[in-house]
Amino acid sequence: MKNSNVLISGASIAGPALAHWLSRHGCAVTVVEKAPALRAGGQAVDFKGSAHLAVLERMGILAEVRRRQTGGTDQTVVDADGRTLAVIPGEFTGGDVEILRGDLAALLYERTAADCEYVFGDSITSLTEAAGGVHVTFERGAPRTFDLVVGADGIHSNVRRLAFGPESDHVRFLGHYYALADLGAGLDPGTGSGGAMYNEPGRMAALGGPESPAFFVFASGPLDYDRYDTEAQKRILAEVYRGAGWRVPELLAALPGARDLYLDSISKVEIDRYAEGRVVLLGDAAYGNTLGGFGTGLAVVGAYVLAGELVAAGGDHRTAFRRYEEVLHRYAKVARSASAGSFLAPATRRGIGMRNLMFRHRFLLRMMLRAADGFATDVELPDYTAAPGSSVTA
Repeated sequence: MKNSNVLISGASIAGPALAHWLSRHGCAVTVVEKAPALRAGGQAVDFKGSAHLAVLERMGILAEVRRRQTGGTDQTVVDADGRTLAVIPGEFTGGDVEILRGDLAALLYERTAADCEYVFGDSITSLTEAAGGVHVTFERGAPRTFDLVVGADGIHSNVRRLAFGPESDHVRFLGHYYALADLGAGLDPGTGSGGAMYNEPGRMAALGGPESPAFFVFASGPLDYDRYDTEAQKRILAEVYRGAGWRVPELLAALPGARDLYLDSISKVEIDRYAEGRVVLLGDAAYGNTLGGFGTGLAVVGAYVLAGELVAAGGDHRTAFRRYEEVLHRYAKVARSASAGSFLAPATRRGIGMRNLMFRHRFLLRMMLRAADGFATDVELPDYTAAPGSSVTA
């Protein structure tokens, strides 16, 4: 196969998933990651429906994902006094199988590290396409040339910025922010099992649920802050949640000692094409929608399709990228329509009540779960085990 020397930017989920398939097909794969090491922990991610599970099975990791799964426990919606208002079932938050993002990233790394080159603590600074390859410069490492470059570096993709233009051209802010915080042991949600979630108009705080030990979502205009400045993020949270009820004061009191904190906007990527010459986008960099519930499934399916189409086309990146765009642009339509912020933190008390009503009404809940299953399976999953040059639908 030609074009078999591939650079992937991003070592979370999409990047290592693609590395798995490309290395299996004999490609020389380098994965560069800005963080100094794999990020542990993080929110729970889930897989829904036969398409997601089929890809995990073909990767040979489904059994291990199930072994490491978190369980998808129910989450209780409470009022300021801790009384139950509704119960969000585990099947809604956890899909068919749920696993911590850090555990999934570690699993994918374990399966690819021996066959792929991983470079941590470095980042791409420029991409220059020339005849037969892409010349790449790095913050730390020496320049190198690769046949293809893949941006699997998230919704704030550095590769997308370098190859397609500024983030403001391709990412739309949806009016909310979210934060994940590890506030340490001893913060019992008080629900017996599972987590607890509390709402005020435009604000949500949760404890002990599937997302993280503490999870926040709030409405806001655009905020100007450094995404790598944890102390600034703590100050933002403290200000936004000042005066909130329930156990929020307790959470804020524990915030200065948080062992891990991540705050980011709820945004979605809006881009018409996923490829520019020899550079292609994968996962959240191409079709991300924060907290939309389908990002991880889209990432692993996208990696499977992208690698498969490259093999089927014998390494002809133009043909492969075009076919990859056709399959994923249609499949990723769910990511273009969801808006998790207004669902998790409705703007009004009436909106909060209507949201809770859905979880108390079995018929409405079944309809929502059925719609989610339909979105997750709405793809013809090709079988790339055929000879190169063909792509057979399974």
